[in-house]
Amino acid sequence: MRTTQYYPVIQTADVPGTATFYRRHFGFAPLFEADWYVHLQSTSDPSVNLAILRHDHDTIPAEGRGPSRGVILNFEVADVDAQDARLRGEGLAPVQTLRSEPHGQRHVIFRDPNGVLIDVVTVIPPAAEHAGHYADGAAPT
Repeated sequence: MRTTQYYPVIQTADVPGTATFYRRHFGFAPLFEADWYVHLQSTSDPSVNLAILRHDHDTIPAEGRGPSRGVILNFEVADVDAQDARLRGEGLAPVQTLRSEPHGQRHVIFRDPNGVLIDVVTVIPPAAEHAGHYADGAAPT
């Protein structure tokens, strides 16, 4: 299978509100906009896309309908500290405050209006005990 594009789809009861949240705080712009579905694209990188879909829409099989659960969206950025300050300044409260992890991430986690976790990450060098978990040449430096 040759994939031409990959993006997550968030199921929600509030399509416009969720789309507005990602537009306002994460720099997305709509490519398609209807009351039941919005396809968003990053204004800084066209390869980064996200879709918002009404959770009870008939395009979804009945057993798959419902608000999104168990999803974490990761946004890897150059400077997580700056993004943390910006997002807090815009009124978002983190559910996990900014911290550095020994496996090679500095990150902060927020929550979208549907409860979906948003992990904003900057890759950092891992502690020695975690460096061996990376494939050859894949460890951040």
